[in-house]
Amino acid sequence: MATVHTFDTVHTFDTDAFTYQPPGSAVDAQRILLKPNLGYPVGPPVTISMGVLKTVLLSLRQASPRAEILIVEGVCSAVSLADIAELNGLNALLRELDDAGIQLLDADTLPLKEYPNRAPNPVRFKAMWAPELVQTVDCRISLGTLKQTTLKDQPLISASLKNLYGLFPRSKYRARGPNSRGQLHVPSVPQVLQDVYGCLGYLFDGGIVDADQRYYSHNWKPDRKRGAIAFGQIFSGDDLLAVDREACRRAELPMPSYLGAIETLRDSF
Repeated sequence: MATVHTFDTVHTFDTDAFTYQPPGSAVDAQRILLKPNLGYPVGPPVTISMGVLKTVLLSLRQASPRAEILIVEGVCSAVSLADIAELNGLNALLRELDDAGIQLLDADTLPLKEYPNRAPNPVRFKAMWAPELVQTVDCRISLGTLKQTTLKDQPLISASLKNLYGLFPRSKYRARGPNSRGQLHVPSVPQVLQDVYGCLGYLFDGGIVDADQRYYSHNWKPDRKRGAIAFGQIFSGDDLLAVDREACRRAELPMPSYLGAIETLRDSF
């Protein structure tokens, strides 16, 4: 029999037994923002699986029958979001669900606002630009994948918090290349993630990590399928940091230093 475990509000499911309990803010909500990891024209484990996404969408619809469910993503590729949605099977899934209340929105095209950093000592950004929509919805959920890449000879873990990078406009944060957000890598991703949480992450009501396969790469590129390890687990909960911590613990990955740093920081919010 498939197992379900709970660790401090983090739920761990075998993939074939995954069910999703949305946060309380999703119940009878008018607008729900779902930020999935779909920024590359490559399937799992680089991006989330359509099976997991379908389960989440159906659960959100059950929690709020009349809500607008806004799937918001900003790509990290020369390939457009519209093309990625077709290549990765999202368009087929939306046709199957046949739900006019579910929309796909490109984060790079949305009106922006500056979100002030609530951390007392920002690493780099005292405020960060992101879609105004993030502040106007009733519920926000991050659906990431579990990935380990290597940046500056150090392991970099991506899960539900790092997934939020796709919400920041490339027009504001690109560096040498037009398709990435190079400014969010300086001085380092683990440090900038502290600012990401202080500006935007704290607003999120729930996180999900698709770890059916665990991605790893010996370089920094998270879209080159260097390796995948079957893991067969999905994690969910109301706290992005707790979800990411439990996913790393269970997968025996290096525990990201940024999790502890942010947990300490948010005590002063």
